[in-house]
Amino acid sequence: MTDTKRIYLDYAATAPMLDAAKKACMEGFEQWANPSSPHGDGRAAQSMLENTRRRFKDVLNWKGDVIFTSGASEAIQIALAKSKPATQYVSPVEHDVVLRFAKNAKSIPVDMNGLVVPMNLNHLLRATDGPALVAIQSVNNETGVIQDLDALAKVTRDQGSYLMADCSQSIGKMPLPDADLIIVAGHKFGGPPGVGALLVKDLRLMQADGGQEQGYRSGTQNLPYIMAMTAALEAPVNWVGRSAEFRQHLDDAIRKEGGSVIAEKAPRIATIASYHMPGVAANTQLIKFDMAGFSVSAGSACSSGTLKTSHVLEAMGADPQVAREVTRVSIGRDTSQAHIYAFIDKWKSIFSESRRS
Repeated sequence: MTDTKRIYLDYAATAPMLDAAKKACMEGFEQWANPSSPHGDGRAAQSMLENTRRRFKDVLNWKGDVIFTSGASEAIQIALAKSKPATQYVSPVEHDVVLRFAKNAKSIPVDMNGLVVPMNLNHLLRATDGPALVAIQSVNNETGVIQDLDALAKVTRDQGSYLMADCSQSIGKMPLPDADLIIVAGHKFGGPPGVGALLVKDLRLMQADGGQEQGYRSGTQNLPYIMAMTAALEAPVNWVGRSAEFRQHLDDAIRKEGGSVIAEKAPRIATIASYHMPGVAANTQLIKFDMAGFSVSAGSACSSGTLKTSHVLEAMGADPQVAREVTRVSIGRDTSQAHIYAFIDKWKSIFSESRRS
């Protein structure tokens, strides 16, 4: 049973499923046949799948193709493994999964705010023989920093290359960038975990090798979860506007108490922020917050269980000691002003206690 007294501020890791998504999921369970089966039941499931695909594209205003996957990680793996350009570039602040699957990729430098500078990318691509695949996220999952993908997409395209944008943190909150490949994670905006999508502007960029999803992904499509993800994406997002006010309260209060805001001079999405509490290790902070009923994190959910320093902060040139004292707060649909004020009070309490001791 969920403890209703807890305050959840870890929406960048995962968001709770929306009621509309749960309802759509149950409808999908009623259509239990395999969409690839040739009989009547299979054809009915296939029809429902394609209708959902059309809705998914419509809500995103996406004119290209959609490959449904088991999540963002699989979408990233397909994009990196099956795109035709032999040369790949990735920014060093990408999600762990991108760096894991792009081991032979060349790194694009970032500045102290974690931003890829278009001029630097232009120099790299001009020196590259043939087209390249460039992987740059839209919003950083740890710091909330927003990349200028419009400018980076123009540079990439002008140099005859292709852009892959990991939009896991921005889908449903910001417009899609003009990218050739776009990554979607269903559980970041109220869909279920274990489902996502790869948006492809032109399938000729990809190498098909058989299976489902037009030959670009093997495995039976998870129709109930695809329906749930689509329903979540169609839900109103009028809550996003108030997140800016909430995050500003957090920024101002933590600065006032002697903390600092990571990448505070960079454009940041209103739903994610990282804060430095001087002299208090992130793991210590997490334990104290958790005991007090707050769910926050340090780094990404995929790596927060480790003791290694955030590769994102390292790439930004952060002092290693500072990097070990940073926690992330992420705001969602159910976050209230009372939650924000309660978190600020607890942050002040933990910091004050550490200074006294």
